[in-house]
Amino acid sequence: MIIFVRKTMAYVLIAAFLLTGCASGIGGSSPVHVGPSASSAYEKKDGQKRDKIIVQASKLDIIIPAFDANLPKDSADYKKAGVWPELRRAESVRFAYKMKLALEKTGKFGAVRVMPDVTATADLYVIGTIKKSNGEEVAINLKVYDIGGKKWFNASFDHTVKADFYNNIRNKGKDAYAPVFEKAAAKMVKKLQQKKNKELAQLQQLTNIRFGANFSEETFAQYMKKKNGKISLISYPADNDPMLQRLKGIRVRDQMFVDRMQAHYQQFNQKMDEGYKIWQKQSFEETKAAKEASKEALGKTLAGIGLIALGVFSAIAGSGSNSIGSQTASTTGAIVAGQIGIGMLGAGAKKREEAKFHRDALDELGQSVDAEIAPQVVEFEKTSKKLTGNAKEQFAQWRIFLKKIYAQEATPDVQL
Repeated sequence: MIIFVRKTMAYVLIAAFLLTGCASGIGGSSPVHVGPSASSAYEKKDGQKRDKIIVQASKLDIIIPAFDANLPKDSADYKKAGVWPELRRAESVRFAYKMKLALEKTGKFGAVRVMPDVTATADLYVIGTIKKSNGEEVAINLKVYDIGGKKWFNASFDHTVKADFYNNIRNKGKDAYAPVFEKAAAKMVKKLQQKKNKELAQLQQLTNIRFGANFSEETFAQYMKKKNGKISLISYPADNDPMLQRLKGIRVRDQMFVDRMQAHYQQFNQKMDEGYKIWQKQSFEETKAAKEASKEALGKTLAGIGLIALGVFSAIAGSGSNSIGSQTASTTGAIVAGQIGIGMLGAGAKKREEAKFHRDALDELGQSVDAEIAPQVVEFEKTSKKLTGNAKEQFAQWRIFLKKIYAQEATPDVQL
């Protein structure tokens, strides 16, 4: 009996040993890939292939400068080109903000920020130009560059507002131009999906290095090279590098400052929204009428002038007649035609007067695009600075302030 028990226990232990070896992969043919691999797992052995280590990138940050208003160089050509300069200047900010909203809606990017120009730091830059905007048709051109100066694409997008857009109750409160920005955002997402994770991660590293070079070129220039106007990463400091850690802290503060500036652009867009949508609708109707042989304002004006002319002609013709009845009829016809003509001119004038009210409001906004924003006091570790002027000037002052902070607290004796 004892011998039987001992044999049974021996068999159980052997079976347990064999099962344990299979489950753990030690000596087995089906290893379980859980937990971190040993360092030897990354070493390429002769005749053996291994998977590449995938570098995961976080979502890319984007800067959208105010669009180029694309105004003719000679102001005398504004009317000929159908461009209203103050409106275009206001649109340059509005379009940048609308592009921001469209990109945010995709959920594929990190922070998307509107800024006065391209001097702020980001992984991608969306440079926009307004090609056309007349209420019925809108067209923009976008050039997208990464922080290294590599062009992602250069493409134009357009949209024609549907004839029944304003009659559809579902469109109440919507921007008639929204589809053009949605098309552009979809293009950017498509380009993003064509990039490899490793490429995007290195792009973000280059963003950090270029941000650092803005404060200390002699320190960070060694990590990148410039060729044919393009900048690329050649190495990167260790994650625990004290200068890199300090730089990341400063960059967080820089991003917070840029985030605060977004309120300025949001308020500008909100202030412009109501008047702009009214202008869009009126301009839509006028543009549509002009394409239909000027049946609206121009048609009424010409018809009114024609009727007045007809009335004058009738009066002249009647005065030359010997018949009292003819003279009376001509005089009556002249009065009626003149009254109708003047009425038509009056209707056109009233419509133009209403449009002028909204245009004046948009004019003021266009003139205030570069106006000063409220002064603000910024602080960084017990050091403060008051910033004044417009958005562009305040951002320039902020960067100078950061450079001083960096210079004061830099530690040149630490090796990179």
